[in-house]
Amino acid sequence: MTSKVLAMLDAFSPTTPALTLSELARRSGLPVPTVHRRAAELVAWGALERGDDGRYRIGLRLWEVGSLAPRGLGLRELALPVMEDLYEVTHENVQLAVRQDLELVFIERISGRHAVPVLTRVGGRFALHATGVGLVLLAHAPVDVQEQVLAAPLERYTEMTVTDPRRLRRRLAEVRRVGYAVSDRQVTMDALSVAAPIRVPEGVVAAISLVVAHDRADPVALAPLVRAAGRALSRALGKTADR
Repeated sequence: MTSKVLAMLDAFSPTTPALTLSELARRSGLPVPTVHRRAAELVAWGALERGDDGRYRIGLRLWEVGSLAPRGLGLRELALPVMEDLYEVTHENVQLAVRQDLELVFIERISGRHAVPVLTRVGGRFALHATGVGLVLLAHAPVDVQEQVLAAPLERYTEMTVTDPRRLRRRLAEVRRVGYAVSDRQVTMDALSVAAPIRVPEGVVAAISLVVAHDRADPVALAPLVRAAGRALSRALGKTADR
């Protein structure tokens, strides 16, 4: 039963946030009667909601439970003041991400009204090889994780996206050497991001970044700001661990 419920929840995505019963059955690969029974149970518990249009959507109860994930919760609480300071200085997009297996998950972001549009959302996943935060997380990931990413097909988001494993390997070495990553038009042709690691004694646990319009970006000027934010969060995590 658990696998059936998980298959139903996995049927929802940013591009399909609302599904009819038949769509939910088709996308989960389950029979309609099974989906009908399980959906009723999930609605009663609050994991799903059913609108006036008859479509199912993810319910607030599931969001409440998900927000308790310890890796995101404590880090978000510590990070928000630092992210707000970084935003006030730049009025640009500020993002916080962690690695989950071979992808990254954005756990917080602050978006400026006049900042460049981004494709990310809180709770959303993205590839590690293209974004600034992804490059930082991949550069400091275990070797076996790096090799798995480098051995898999690397998606090309723009003509600038680095998809050659040898070039990407050199970029990761450079990130480790200089202490920050720059993703210039790797995801969209109008954006550039600068990211820095957030460390604990065991290693890098997260990454923070600024995402700015490519035509007004100066990575050399932005890097000290982002690295300072990363160090501030690293110290805050260290103090929390000591307590």
